[in-house]
Amino acid sequence: MGSLATRDRLIDEAMRLFGEQGYRATSVAQIEAAAGLTPGSGGLYHHFRSKESLLEAGIDRQLDRMSALRDIRQIFEGLTDLRAELTVLCRYTLSVIDEEAQLLRIVSSELRDRPRKLAETLTKLLGESYVGMTEWILRRVPHADREVAHAVAAVALNALFAHRMMPQFLGAQPVSIDDDVMVGEWVTMVAARVESLSAGLNSAS
Repeated sequence: MGSLATRDRLIDEAMRLFGEQGYRATSVAQIEAAAGLTPGSGGLYHHFRSKESLLEAGIDRQLDRMSALRDIRQIFEGLTDLRAELTVLCRYTLSVIDEEAQLLRIVSSELRDRPRKLAETLTKLLGESYVGMTEWILRRVPHADREVAHAVAAVALNALFAHRMMPQFLGAQPVSIDDDVMVGEWVTMVAARVESLSAGLNSAS
């Protein structure tokens, strides 16, 4: 097994184990064994300075690979109706959160005591989605105030993240809502707010 292949295998297995049992509960020997190395041999340290640097490498690699929510314009190809676009955006965002749930769990739990790294990672992981939705609102309502558009995007996306991630972090959803119901209500509320921005501008002109 080549050096690069071994390094990739260590990252793969470490991120899997961190996601399944937590960073602190995962030993270097467990990672080595899962990656096909002799457990306890110190083979991991030929590729990483520490278990912590392995965690950071795993997070950085997944961020580099992640293309979801980078440019939401691509998902609106051929759509012109506001509610149709919002429905696609809502379902797409929920599916991306599902795909990245393991990484979100690892990042939020294991970087909690390192606020700078946590903020930096979450910005890379989620920041583009807020920018993308803000730009989408401004394309729909070109003369809207950017700060207002950003606030609408933040509230809308935060609702989706909370809907999907709350059960994973708290073990339960205070009020259980079916995805279809969530999507329908979300689209209705966000569409009404976007339309109100447009109406406000029209009445002021």
